[in-house]
Amino acid sequence: MTAPKALDTTYEPPGILGAAYRSATLGILLVVTLIAFEGMSVGVVMPVVSRQLQALDLYGISFSAFLIASLFANVVSGVWSDRRGYTIPFLVGVVLFAAGMGLAGAATGKVLFVVARGVQGLGAGFAIVALYVMIARVYPPAVRPKVFAAVSAAWVVPAMVGPAVAGFVADRWGWRWVFFGIIPLVVPALLMLVPALRRTPEGEESAPSEGPRSRPLAMTLAAASSAAGAGVLLYGVDRLHVSPVPGTVAVVAGLACLLYGLTRLLPPGALRFGRGLPTTIMMRGLFSAAFFGVNTFIPLALQSVKGFGPTAAGIALTTGALGWSTGSYIQSRRTAEPYRRMRLGAACVTAGILLTLPSALPGVTGWVAVPAWIAAGFGMGLGMTTVSVTALKQSPVNEQGANSAALAVTDMLGAGLAVGVGGALINLIGHSPERIAQGFVVISCLMAAVALATTLLAPRVR
Repeated sequence: MTAPKALDTTYEPPGILGAAYRSATLGILLVVTLIAFEGMSVGVVMPVVSRQLQALDLYGISFSAFLIASLFANVVSGVWSDRRGYTIPFLVGVVLFAAGMGLAGAATGKVLFVVARGVQGLGAGFAIVALYVMIARVYPPAVRPKVFAAVSAAWVVPAMVGPAVAGFVADRWGWRWVFFGIIPLVVPALLMLVPALRRTPEGEESAPSEGPRSRPLAMTLAAASSAAGAGVLLYGVDRLHVSPVPGTVAVVAGLACLLYGLTRLLPPGALRFGRGLPTTIMMRGLFSAAFFGVNTFIPLALQSVKGFGPTAAGIALTTGALGWSTGSYIQSRRTAEPYRRMRLGAACVTAGILLTLPSALPGVTGWVAVPAWIAAGFGMGLGMTTVSVTALKQSPVNEQGANSAALAVTDMLGAGLAVGVGGALINLIGHSPERIAQGFVVISCLMAAVALATTLLAPRVR
């Protein structure tokens, strides 16, 4: 006679690579890795693309098009997934992402390349949000933390190796293969996710959310207004020095559309930095603006001013990811109040930007950017992770989804506007190596001011 099993045996949740979840896990991680690799590597090859397509005047817009399109797709995909399930928005996202990569690799002119970047952004925005919903529906609650940890790792690895690999591919085979090379990898990802896409969740009945940020049509219109407003605003800023009157009209119209959309996408009080959650949400956008507003132009400065090749410029960018990872780890071990960690992170970003500034000056080696960008990346890892954790702690359970979407909106919008304004400054100052160096200095000073403002606003998250 065998002894009965103990009733208090510790429950061990199934592993994410066990037989039940292995295919879905590998497919999710591959899709995230592909999207992350594209995002991390395109900055390295953009100076080469700009020269070959004579598109230096659209350097900033090439990045902003991706980010603004992602902003719109994030919101629509979230609403769509809640109402109709994650399968269709995910498939739409993957198809658009692959199509955008093909268009970018085949682009023969700068307008087509910018359109391709927008298509990529739509695809990435649809797919990523649908993937998060897929995780919530496919995996039991006890397993989800493991999946999200793996997804975080899938972002970190491309951040560390993506720029250097993209630089090597561009040097060896040409920049087009940085885009073409990703497309074939989409097929195995889809095949691995077929069971998850067919799966119907059992036993999970969720009540429809309520409130202004849960209405599909209103959210879609707000997302469209925000994306269109950001695009028109950046167009107006870029045209101010050429056509002051039409440029001013475009800036005013863009701001109006942007504000209309944001008041409906963000929690009340966010635009005036109300204490607590509203400021926490806005901090995400400020961090992104300061960091990516400079990060995007480092390869341009190193390649155009210092004569770096894509591989060397990619190595310089990789160091930021190393600092970011370290900052994220230390954040998880610290016990200081969240606002203090955000303030320290913003201070590190400010210092990193100011220390990177000399890398474009005559007589100073471009490798100065390496230790400087480690410091900036450390600040981002410390600050951005703290913002995400704090926002969820400050959110009621029934608003965590909406506030997570708001974080994504400010993230994309902050980076998109900063990069777009930086591109407009490059166009205004000039495209010769000396002028690009001057433009990089001006951009760095402007983004350092944004990072400094972030340190001053940090106490308002309490």
